[in-house]
Formats: sequence, structure tokens, C-alpha cells
Amino acid sequence: MVKLSGFADEISPDLEVQLDTLDELQIRFLELRGVWGKNVLDLDDEELGKVQSELRQRGIGVSAIGSPIGKVDIQSDFQAYRSRVQRAIDVANQLESPYIRMFYFYCEDRDADRDEVMRRMQAMVDMAAAGGVVMLHENEKGIYGEQPDRCLDLHETVQGDSFRATFDPANFVQAGVKPYDEAFPLLKPYIAYFHIKDAVMADGHVVPAGKGNGQVRELMAAAQEMSYDGYLSLEPHLRVAGHSSGFSGPELFAVARNALCAILDDLDIAYE
Repeated sequence: MVKLSGFADEISPDLEVQLDTLDELQIRFLELRGVWGKNVLDLDDEELGKVQSELRQRGIGVSAIGSPIGKVDIQSDFQAYRSRVQRAIDVANQLESPYIRMFYFYCEDRDADRDEVMRRMQAMVDMAAAGGVVMLHENEKGIYGEQPDRCLDLHETVQGDSFRATFDPANFVQAGVKPYDEAFPLLKPYIAYFHIKDAVMADGHVVPAGKGNGQVRELMAAAQEMSYDGYLSLEPHLRVAGHSSGFSGPELFAVARNALCAILDDLDIAYE
């Protein structure tokens, strides 16, 4: 049985509204990226404690920390950046999240920077392993891991069980890639998590699951064949699709949830 989750900051910056909407939509997990207008890694200890308390009261778990780790220039001071990585690990442990979402780095010359990218990624994965959590790399347009072959290179190079993939079909579409046909066959062995958003190849705009060129139905059928029982995390971006986040509002978040569930129901995939 797959588990529904989602970036609840797309519903509202207010935690209560986020959790009320998840309750209404019968979604028992969230991918925590932001609350009260702050990124999850920027919450102070008091704020983080409040989030933890509210989640426990509502019976809502954290499927992943939706961190921006890795969304920095490859030339940045990595030694200083390690404190940001450690903060993500500490937050994940406090909120009992098994995963941390991460990215490659921004590079001017991806071929020239390849070895440094791998070194830094391995260092972050080693930190995650020491902290007992798993780093999930998300493919995204504009960073080193934009294309499937570079994602594959990463997963073949970086070692350890604390490194897996988040598969985002819309991000592949926006990079000119057919997700199921061109990316999934390469990355299938490494996928531990799915982001659910769809996009139109012609202009990259984001649409509900099954309404674009993200091949979401084919991906869900393939996930069923591989007995996938992990998370499907809604990241709708139906009103605003920003560089580091998106926004949908409660109504459009419900549209996104219903579009995904229609696909799952049609394929007879059980979900909770």
C-alpha cells in the first residue's frame, strides 16, 4: 500500500490550515518544507518543538524533510555549508523523518565540476548515514542532476545505503525528458520516493497528475509492478511554480490529490 504525502506549505503558510486540509483530504503524512513563511531549516528550536507537538496531536507523520540542501553554487564554502546539512539531519531526527530531500549543485561547467560534485555529495551522504537518515536526490532543471544520465552517474558513484532517489516527473518534463520512457529505466533501481506533479512539455507549465506529459499513470503502473509501498508526495505547483517552492491553496491542493487518487483507483493501487 502506498502512502499519500505532500508539501503542505503549498496549502498555506499557516500550520493549522495545513493540517486541517490534510485531515480533510485524509492525508496522514507531509513533506515538511516550510511553515509560517520560513524554510524548515530556518525554524528555531521553539518553533520546531511547536511543529512536532502539533503533528503528534493530529497523528500526522513527516515523510521527508523538504530541505533545499544542495541548491547552492558548487564554488560555495562547503566546510561552512556542512552546518546546514547537519541542521537538516537534526531536524529529520527530531521529527522522526526517515528522509531528507536534497539536490545536486549549481555548476557553470558540469563536466569540469563533476568530481567536486561527487565529493560533496558523498560527504553529505556520509553525514546522513552517521545520523541514521537517508538523503533523497531530486532531479531538477538547471542543476547538475537535470538529465537522467547525470542522475545515474551520481547514483553509481556515491556509495552507501543512505543515498536514494526522489523521482519527479514534472522536473524531467521541464528538462525536455520523457519521464517514464527515458528516465525511469535508468533510475528504477535507486528510486525510494516519488514527487507527484505533472507538466506540459511544450511550455513546462505544471498541471494535475495525468493532465500533462509526465507519464504519471505509466509511472504508477510501473511502481505497482515493482511492489512499491513508499510515499507519493504531492507537490502540485498549481497556482505558483517558484524556483524554490510553489503554492496551490487548499482548493487546488485537493484537485491535485483527487487527480492522483483517480489514477491510483483506476490502476487498483491501494493507498492510505
